Amino acid sequence: MLMTSSLGTELPNILLIISDDQAWSDYGFMGHPEIQTPNLDRLASEGLLFRYGYVPTSLCRPSLATIITGLQPHQHQITGNDPVRPAGVTRQDPDYQQLNEQLINRIEQVPTLPRLLAQAGYLSFQNGKWWEGHFRRGGFTHGMTHGNPERGGRHGDEGLKIGREGLKPIFDFIEQTGDKPFFIWYAPFLPHTPHTPPDRLLEKYLSTDHPVELSRYYAMCEWFDETVGELLEYLDEKGLGTNTLVLFVTDNGWIQRTPSDILPSGWNFGFTPRSKRSPNEGGIRTPIIVRRPGTAPVKQIDTPVSSIDIAPTILESVGLSRGPQMGGVNLLDPVEVAHRKQVFGAVFTHDIMDISDPVASLKHRWIIQGRWKLIVPHSVNIRDAEIQLYDIVSDPGETNNDATERPGRVRELYDLIQQWWMVE
Repeated sequence: MLMTSSLGTELPNILLIISDDQAWSDYGFMGHPEIQTPNLDRLASEGLLFRYGYVPTSLCRPSLATIITGLQPHQHQITGNDPVRPAGVTRQDPDYQQLNEQLINRIEQVPTLPRLLAQAGYLSFQNGKWWEGHFRRGGFTHGMTHGNPERGGRHGDEGLKIGREGLKPIFDFIEQTGDKPFFIWYAPFLPHTPHTPPDRLLEKYLSTDHPVELSRYYAMCEWFDETVGELLEYLDEKGLGTNTLVLFVTDNGWIQRTPSDILPSGWNFGFTPRSKRSPNEGGIRTPIIVRRPGTAPVKQIDTPVSSIDIAPTILESVGLSRGPQMGGVNLLDPVEVAHRKQVFGAVFTHDIMDISDPVASLKHRWIIQGRWKLIVPHSVNIRDAEIQLYDIVSDPGETNNDATERPGRVRELYDLIQQWWMVE
């Protein structure tokens, strides 16, 4: 027996695809001259493509927590990847583990998509990146991540095998669901480092025109795309494609570091400074795709939207109400999208300075309204930083700070940021 929603229609299955560490431009459908992503290109051509999508914060754990709750990081209070560790303290230290347990407990105090969807009879499957302990703590009925720190649990453990080692766990889950609708959280460790693509893909991108580091990263992007193609093909083969709501987003951006990059002393990560962990477009921008045949129109939209919109979109698609704290809009409602005036976000330190006080870790707040983006540094934590104003349509690389030339625009946008989240 097929289940129906309160809207009187058959409940759709839901596939949420989350790329891990990929720049907003690094797709065929976004115009990249080399990276080939035919499966995501197809997905983008069959539904709503929001070319100016954003995640509120450019680090994986808080970004993923936002996607699954529809709340901003300062609301769910998971603002970084780990609680800060004093010098000499290991992750295995009992006191530190207790602190991390308090942080993981945050996910049990807020509504999550799996818990809310369970009200409508959904089974849900976690795989891939997941920081919040055992999958059941997020409300999933099925999953791969055990989250036990004594067995190496931190940000996905067994779940990180998905994609890199095939998709069988997802296929097995779908076989078990019977007539029940399902929600799949597909967040593979791709194209995230380690950049170890199959040789057949690496060979495609090897070139004398760019360093091998770029070749490896480009190949990883195509490897991720291949797994998306396998998922979509499986749904079609099972006759599930036409009644599956598919959404795509990236957790945060990435600009690949190469040996020629001039970086600040001590910067030893694989990404350049204006990407991951930054408030710049390279860190927070992502295409967002929503496809549901017969429901979602085929269209490209340049109105800025946010990953906080994913939860309301999914919930209202199955006849459930969005949570009262959710500030997002339903991406399938053109009126809501058109009336959205601006999107907001904030960037925090990688390690959480105080798990009870988001402001203690705050580095930047930002707002995008139309073509204008204002970045406001939190001077307590970032000294001597300047306010930045960019025209992200004509200057997506954010090379020309217009703050001095447009003080009125700065004041207007700053006041809106303060109305959104007041910080002294």
